[in-house]
Amino acid sequence: MRRRLVVVATCNLDQWSLEFQGNLERIRSSIALAKEKGATYRVGPELEIPGYGCEDHFYEQDTVDHSWECVEELLKGDLTQDIVCDVGMPVTHLGVRYNCRVFLLNQKVCHIRPKVALADDGNYRESRYFSSWKRGSVVDMYQLPVSVQEQTGQKTCSFGDCALSFADDCTIGVETCEELFTPQAPHIRLALSGVDIISNGSGSHHQLRKLDRRLELMKSATAKAGGVYLYANQRGCDGGRLYYDGCACVFVNGEFLAQGQQFALSEVEVVTATVNLDDVRSFRTSIASLQHQASATAPVPMVPINFCLCQADPAALPTSAIQPCYHEPEREIAEGPACWLWDYLRRSGASGFLLPLSGGADSSSVAAIVGCMCQMVLRHIQAGDSRVEADALRIGQYGDGEEVGSAQELAARLLHTVYMGTQNSSSSTEDRATRLAQQVGSYHINCKVDSIVEAMASLFTLITGKQARFRVDGGSTAENLALQNIQARLRMVLAFLLAQLGPWVRGRSGFLLVLGSANVDEGLRGYLTKYDCSSADLNPIGGISKGDLKRFLRWGAKHLGYGELGAVVEAAPTAELEPIREGQAVQTDEVDMGMTYEELGVYGRLRKISKLGPVSMFCRLLVLWRDRYPPNLIAKRVKDFFKYYSINRHKATTLTPAYHAESYSPDDNRFDHRPFLYNTRWPWQFARIDAMAESMSSPPPKSVESQQQGGLVQDISKSSDQ
Repeated sequence: MRRRLVVVATCNLDQWSLEFQGNLERIRSSIALAKEKGATYRVGPELEIPGYGCEDHFYEQDTVDHSWECVEELLKGDLTQDIVCDVGMPVTHLGVRYNCRVFLLNQKVCHIRPKVALADDGNYRESRYFSSWKRGSVVDMYQLPVSVQEQTGQKTCSFGDCALSFADDCTIGVETCEELFTPQAPHIRLALSGVDIISNGSGSHHQLRKLDRRLELMKSATAKAGGVYLYANQRGCDGGRLYYDGCACVFVNGEFLAQGQQFALSEVEVVTATVNLDDVRSFRTSIASLQHQASATAPVPMVPINFCLCQADPAALPTSAIQPCYHEPEREIAEGPACWLWDYLRRSGASGFLLPLSGGADSSSVAAIVGCMCQMVLRHIQAGDSRVEADALRIGQYGDGEEVGSAQELAARLLHTVYMGTQNSSSSTEDRATRLAQQVGSYHINCKVDSIVEAMASLFTLITGKQARFRVDGGSTAENLALQNIQARLRMVLAFLLAQLGPWVRGRSGFLLVLGSANVDEGLRGYLTKYDCSSADLNPIGGISKGDLKRFLRWGAKHLGYGELGAVVEAAPTAELEPIREGQAVQTDEVDMGMTYEELGVYGRLRKISKLGPVSMFCRLLVLWRDRYPPNLIAKRVKDFFKYYSINRHKATTLTPAYHAESYSPDDNRFDHRPFLYNTRWPWQFARIDAMAESMSSPPPKSVESQQQGGLVQDISKSSDQ
């Protein structure tokens, strides 16, 4: 008896929303590579033909029509000959638009499987564009578009949630992305129905520390019910805030056989494995409880396909198990945003980036990420990736015969940094910025902006007859904030001027994308000036916490070769917007905010992930911080957070589009849908917190007294900035 060996293929594709020509070429390339490796089944990412992130473009019939036009192209010639091609696209059936998997084989459309559970939380709004399939095991006949009928000679194909049966040697079932995460996941019923191979074409984004959960779910699915599990994913930036992080993989009976890269610049990656389906049958029949449940399960409907999937060399050996690769969070911070920036840069038509580099932790992190991007580009070129090399030569405006020599030399062409100091800036921040720019290799400018700050202040005096003063010189809080904000906003104006004219100054063409550098905690707290140099084209760290950035800086000093990052992380975060007088303490961020970055991270996770309002957050922190603060001080800190969060919530509506990396992101435009006009006094909620705190008041421990003396519990001075 012959062994049931089959070579299966899954892939990572760097698709781009509505870029049908490029998407089609990448799909073609992946199918061709799968065939070269002997595969008879290839699965691709979710909605791979139009791109996952089309959003409201899915409302347009053009998007569906163009997807079918691409199917027609795939069915031409012998591309689908002797290989089952499982592609993702939108399909309209009986007046309803579905997110579907379309199976192609031997120039025919075999079956269309609609998604049964849609992703509707966090960054996803699938039910805005699609309906889920609600008709269970009903199998319809789908009327193919006329042009497809004319090309294939077939008028209809099956449509519904069923499996495919191949010449009595193999069966294939489907679940799509979100369905893996649901309590009644399709893979359970498919496995109990004896389906051998379960595929998942996905559109799953990167988030720090998320990959292990995804892989553990797939491992668990096959460890308890057996079977082959194929996972395909998009990789790259398809036009939005998300980076899809690939990691196409293959599991068999709970063992990990193959894994694609998570962070890479290549547009097409195909992962294959040779699996013995008899091992699946043996595994399942060895588990008594599975046998009993399977015997009582109504089988899924099967669509017969006259094709033998098991065509592998009978002498071939099944692929051996490996260990999955998980990157440490610091490397995720380096490479995820770097890949996102590279896709955005090469697809936007820009000539590089402009970064206001202050010498602080946030802007230094952004500089290091761009430096990491240049290192990744160089590694891909050295590995022979001609497409990456062509993009680098084009964007960097290299001459004929020139080559990319080093990551620093590439950075000198792609990254422009500028230190915009004032009389309130210190020489230490300027020196750190200069040294880091040298290590990364950026084209760097040091300049002072006092003249334009003074001009603006003088204009205000001319208009009003009033002269604003800093607080240290006797000015009010309003004057003090206004004078700080002049500096911050004028830096934004200068940054965009340099971005527009920087290439021209250097005798080059094009424009630069301005990079912002406000972290997720500052966005949550609103600790930034509206329309200052945090207002930019892109922000690679807008979804990353200050704590994670500090750990990244230490990691980057060692692993990226930018030693100056070590000095940056040791410096106290400061805006350097107020003048220093003799005997006065230096302005620092945590004193200004009245809370630490660590605490902000706690508030952010409790607010968004745990979904706690003020009273519930206070109750939770009574437990978490019982050895840290007394109840009355916990009450004050919770009220301070919600007060200033709500005062500054309007800033979230104008946050620079940022790389999504944290599930407590305050991004108002895509992720965190909340009001931006609040009653900032929260009278009902705060009254209950006060009553609870008063009933359990106790003397503060010494640790709290020392923190109060250290200035961590102070009134917030930079809070109501507009």
